[in-house]
Amino acid sequence: MTMPAHELDTFGKGAVALESTPIMNDQKMKLGLFAFNCSGGMVMSNAPTTFRVTWEQQKKIAQLADRIGFEALVPVARWRGFGGETNFNGVCYETFTWAAGLAEATENIQIFTTTHVPTVHPIVGAKMATTIDHISEGRYGINVVMGWFPPEMEMFGGKQREHDDRYRFGSEWLDFAQELWTKDGSFDFEGEYFQANGVEAYPKPLSGPRPALINAGSSPAGLEFSAKYVDVNLTALDSLESMKEHSDKIKGVARDKYNRNIQVMTYALVVCRDTEEEAKAAHRRIIDEGDWDGARNVMSALGMESQSFQAQIEKFQERFIAGWGGINIVGTPEQVVQQFQELSDAGMDGAILGFLDYAEELEHFNEKVMPLLREAGLRY
Repeated sequence: MTMPAHELDTFGKGAVALESTPIMNDQKMKLGLFAFNCSGGMVMSNAPTTFRVTWEQQKKIAQLADRIGFEALVPVARWRGFGGETNFNGVCYETFTWAAGLAEATENIQIFTTTHVPTVHPIVGAKMATTIDHISEGRYGINVVMGWFPPEMEMFGGKQREHDDRYRFGSEWLDFAQELWTKDGSFDFEGEYFQANGVEAYPKPLSGPRPALINAGSSPAGLEFSAKYVDVNLTALDSLESMKEHSDKIKGVARDKYNRNIQVMTYALVVCRDTEEEAKAAHRRIIDEGDWDGARNVMSALGMESQSFQAQIEKFQERFIAGWGGINIVGTPEQVVQQFQELSDAGMDGAILGFLDYAEELEHFNEKVMPLLREAGLRY
């Protein structure tokens, strides 16, 4: 079949190799920012902060992370808050349009969307992803989420799927999207969840063979999904020992079963101050002024609906107040760097970070912590 000239021109298809994008670089400890598209970010508390979800602040924070040399911006996909006193994450920017705006506002950092796959059809999702990939000139990726909070899924008129079925759905969603990103001409798709005839998609992504992918699964089904499909598994396990075990396991499954390499990163709330006393006091205030009703709402949903967090629910209640269930890195710049070293030793290839006050604390992090990370050989 003879194709029109505009389809023969692949618009730079595959011009940017996935391996050359920031999230895939060879920094020993890759760094990103997490969750700043939503009110509270990673902090479910009334502790004082100047952080607000305004576009002016979003650009300022993103451009600062870009200037510092961070690898990634990773948002949280939210459609409603969690109630409680603060209605945590209730003010939030949608992540595809957010990423498109920040792609234009930045130069080097890789920008991700986070998408609950039941909320967007793969044809639409793949097209939006390709558009942002072009805006960013290949600095783009997707954090693929199966959808875990029942009240949000019910907002879209559906019921929450059983845990492992969410991953079957997500696998088919991604299979369909990858065909849209790579297949020329028109094609049919016949699956359990999606059926489509005469499908076509132009242009193709600049990223080749596709945009970078993240997933946070740590349940058996989630681990298998990540090992098969994604480039970065994002984990929030409760100890350095469990992180090392998880990292070794998922990298082994990816290598031995799917002939792939995968990175493992974690997410963390950073509370860094010039003295240990100041850091501990700031961290304590976050917890003391925490939104415990909101935290109980989150933990209730996770306990009922997410195998990925079962071990953390009761033992680490404070970590949902301070860090969204992720680890807390607290201390002086020297102590913070030591904790990053421990993460690296535990098999973590990087960490995406949150702060109580993103813009102000990121400046301090750049001034005091980044030089020490370089001295420690964790960054260059």
